[in-house]
Amino acid sequence: MLYLHGGSYISPISTWHWRFIARLAAAGHRVEVPLYGLAPEYNHRDAPGLLASVYRQLLEDYDPRDVAFMGDSAGGGLALAFAEQLTELSLPQPRRLVLLSPWVDVAMENPELGVVEEVDPWLSRAGLRVAARAWASGDPLADPRISPVNGTLSGLPPTDLFVGTHDLPYPDVLRLERLLKSAGTPVSLQVADGGVHVYPLLPVPEGRAARKRILELLRA
Repeated sequence: MLYLHGGSYISPISTWHWRFIARLAAAGHRVEVPLYGLAPEYNHRDAPGLLASVYRQLLEDYDPRDVAFMGDSAGGGLALAFAEQLTELSLPQPRRLVLLSPWVDVAMENPELGVVEEVDPWLSRAGLRVAARAWASGDPLADPRISPVNGTLSGLPPTDLFVGTHDLPYPDVLRLERLLKSAGTPVSLQVADGGVHVYPLLPVPEGRAARKRILELLRA
């Protein structure tokens, strides 16, 4: 498994991420965790080379049908963006994508976001847009390499989406689900009523249920 952590592209991996990754490893999964460069010192153009190198090393030991990409928040967006670039990198698609509260449109112009922002206890568009501009480093925020909801969604592997209703990316994750279906990509959506951002990582009943479901998907 290739796991990409969240943190708005500006924050390093956290204890919560490592605890979640440890659960995956305890279930018998090899988990590679590329610590991609963070903004503003690095930007989106720096990430694909590192991720491709790690993925190629995985493919020395595994068939791509035995590999999954997983990411949360910004890491979920990066995992999707990387999957969209695999063809031009001459790399095969993995078996599946598992995206937890993925940040797939960093422009955050969806009019439905305002309603969810009022109930999200953590995230705000103002702060996230500053991080997004740093990660974009002068490129348009709508660029699919930065906002993969705008990319080519056909030809991707089966994709599993986890999001909560009190999670700012919720409307854009719903939009991503619709676009994946229209592109013919198999997609499943798990919505936690009242769930907050990246709830599968948290020690709450919804998080425990999500972790159980994720392990089932990885065994499928």
